[in-house]
Amino acid sequence: MILQTKFHGELDLAEKEIYVFESGIPGFLEEKKFCLLALDDTPFFVLQSIETKELAFIVTDPFEVFHDYEVKLTDEVLSFLQIETELEVITFVILTIQDPFNETTANLQAPIIINGPKKVGKQFIMNASEYRTKHKLFEPPAEQGGNDARIDQKTE
Repeated sequence: MILQTKFHGELDLAEKEIYVFESGIPGFLEEKKFCLLALDDTPFFVLQSIETKELAFIVTDPFEVFHDYEVKLTDEVLSFLQIETELEVITFVILTIQDPFNETTANLQAPIIINGPKKVGKQFIMNASEYRTKHKLFEPPAEQGGNDARIDQKTE
């Protein structure tokens, strides 16, 4: 099938490269079919709608950036996505690209969960978690010591 994409132009896409999101994605419930396209020489991918050229999310593997990140899937999600083993699970988070790029944030509260072999996916909203929708992707550089360093002292 010929697919018009937001970032990659026109592509010839095989049916086996399509992931079905039966419930859609919150805010885009009518969008059910997506494909994953790599962004060359980056750790990022595009989750591109099959139906709507302009609907494309920049996503990344959260475990590569947030090493302590945890996702505990509910039995409902495991059943819905027909997940039988951990090896079937692919996890992404949607990025909000900012200018400048180092201000980009990741939605850790609602990861995209995909059953790779079965080609089905769902955005899993973790309401009862400490994660937010806007975690900075890049940590600011550590403050340098030196002349600007201050030490609080108590005087008596």
